[in-house]
Amino acid sequence: MDYRDEVFLAVAENLSFSKAAEDLCISQPAVTKHVKELENRWNVALFERIGNKISLTDAGKMAVERLKDIRWRYRELEFGLGRLNGDFFGQLRLGASSTISQYVIPEALAAFHKRYPQVDLTLLQGNSSEMEEKLLAGEIDIALVENETSEPGLRYEDFLDDEIVTVTGVKSAYADIRELKLEDFSRIPLVLREKGSGTLQVLKKALQKKGVKLSKLNILLHLGSTEAIKNFLADFDGVALVSAKAIEKELLLEQLVRIRLPELSLTRKFRSAYRMGPLPDVPRIFTRFLEGHNL
Repeated sequence: MDYRDEVFLAVAENLSFSKAAEDLCISQPAVTKHVKELENRWNVALFERIGNKISLTDAGKMAVERLKDIRWRYRELEFGLGRLNGDFFGQLRLGASSTISQYVIPEALAAFHKRYPQVDLTLLQGNSSEMEEKLLAGEIDIALVENETSEPGLRYEDFLDDEIVTVTGVKSAYADIRELKLEDFSRIPLVLREKGSGTLQVLKKALQKKGVKLSKLNILLHLGSTEAIKNFLADFDGVALVSAKAIEKELLLEQLVRIRLPELSLTRKFRSAYRMGPLPDVPRIFTRFLEGHNL
């Protein structure tokens, strides 16, 4: 692809000339120059300004759609040519929920990089909903998510089992309790993940099956990451619900205490999400690698 095309796509994906300049490590005037050259070449306006914000024109939207397709085909070409030479060249843009990106996938990514060192690997982190949005927008190739809902236009494959468990800090007033009932959550202070997280979605669905609304729980606050929750538990007289994968080290070091909750089953699947249609070579190889890796 022409470099000006890449610059235009960076601006379109960020809807910001300054953010595109940061991503591309070039100056903002250079970004403006490249986009202007494209507009002159095609004799169309690609962006329109509304105050301090920019948006794509109809021509810009068409250009984004076609150029993303061209970029995808170009990466397939690079990968195919590399495979003929015995090397695997290409790019893989992954997006993963915070739980998966921090506690599940790092070792697998390191092993994949060792096996395919010529593949340019990128990992974005956010909650499951954010990663699905990026996937639908064509900003990533695969989304690794922990929610149970499904977005139209995406297909999903399970790759790992997980469980959401109840934990508290070792200094907590509840550290000596070995078992809780669901009704206890109406009085014991709770700290949970934020809206859009897979953990919260799974909890809401499980509560609905029991006829309990999330609003009936004594939720003290929502935090944006499991790491924040674990740090909060160090000096908190209450409990939290987090992925079992995220607290293995803390349980081993006796920094957290797990409390049984027999009334509520909070099992789930970690899933790989893809856009509809054929999967490109590099993402397809990664999915096969992930299936065979011992997570």
